[in-house]
Amino acid sequence: MPEGIKIISGTSHMALSRDVAKNLDTSLCDTTITTFSDGEVMIQINENVRGSDAFVIQSTCPPVNDNIMKLLLIIDALKRASAGRITAVIPYYGYARQDRKVQPRVPISSKLIADLITAAGANRVLAVDLHAGQIQGFFNIPVDHLYASPVLLDYVRKGSFRDLVIVSPDAGGVERARAFAKKLHASLAIIDKRREMANVSQVMNVIGEVSDRDVMVLDDMIDTAGTLTQAASALKEKGARRVFAASTHAVLSGPAIDRINGSVIEEIIVTNTIPLDSKKEICKKLTVLSIAPLLAEAIKRIHEESSISSLFE
Repeated sequence: MPEGIKIISGTSHMALSRDVAKNLDTSLCDTTITTFSDGEVMIQINENVRGSDAFVIQSTCPPVNDNIMKLLLIIDALKRASAGRITAVIPYYGYARQDRKVQPRVPISSKLIADLITAAGANRVLAVDLHAGQIQGFFNIPVDHLYASPVLLDYVRKGSFRDLVIVSPDAGGVERARAFAKKLHASLAIIDKRREMANVSQVMNVIGEVSDRDVMVLDDMIDTAGTLTQAASALKEKGARRVFAASTHAVLSGPAIDRINGSVIEEIIVTNTIPLDSKKEICKKLTVLSIAPLLAEAIKRIHEESSISSLFE
């Protein structure tokens, strides 16, 4: 392990934090996180961190507000313990979808979260597949933006897919799908969603050739899985041989698991930016890939002041 690194974990995803520490040939910093009966959280760092390069690993996944508060308190504890540099490692950035005003008198929540993290004392942020790239600009501190695509690509290349077509589930994800397809030398298709009239369900039009081919719907996150399962049905109706899906963040809230289990999708490939152990037990279609080696390498490079971008070249 490079000297001077301290890996501190919040409670949102201890398994991922342990894997990252293992990849760095170290152990997690001894930390006590207590919740009082009234819901308040108390943090104590039980090791000397003075002058250290501290990395706080905490996904702000459900329970989102609780996990954000713990992240802020850990950062503040490290700042007051005179850590040399504090990097917030956020595999999944909550509130990322609220990145602009879409209605009058609403907050830009992802900007507020960025301000809170900075005010707490973070010197740097390491995030994975932010929902909107402009969130990097919400911070006045350096942001290293990792992509999970190398992890997903490695798995797909080893798979037995025939005449693979990468599908964007909406117009907004075309750039992501095109880059993924290019690296696999695969074709590209797009789902065009439109509502013909009020109170009528959305029509899914498929742009591109998918007949008698394996198709993979690619998105950055799967939340309630409504769009994903509807897109899968539309692709199947257009003659797709087999339907798969791939995503970085598997939020899987509300009816997501039931929808996936009842869908035509054969396999959903996701990463472990969010803990999924309990959901894997009730959804056999989930394949979970670890981003711990990717995070560990990025942490090592940040500590050594070497290039992060070269990870994706």
